[in-house]
Amino acid sequence: MSAAAGDEIPKISGPANDALALAGHTTLTAISQLAKKDLLDLHGVGPKAIRILREALAERGLTFADEQK
Repeated sequence: MSAAAGDEIPKISGPANDALALAGHTTLTAISQLAKKDLLDLHGVGPKAIRILREALAERGLTFADEQK
């Protein structure tokens, strides 16, 4: 199933994108339901990927689950 326009995960790195896809996290909305630690636990996802994802989430008014108020 493809992401709705504007909900696509940005290109990060091959390993990070592969790790997210294999874990079933295919949209920014899905990513916003996860804590940063959960993402960092995925092999291939590091601080740079978190930064890129945080920026993409912010552009859509979203945050990681552990940053929600």
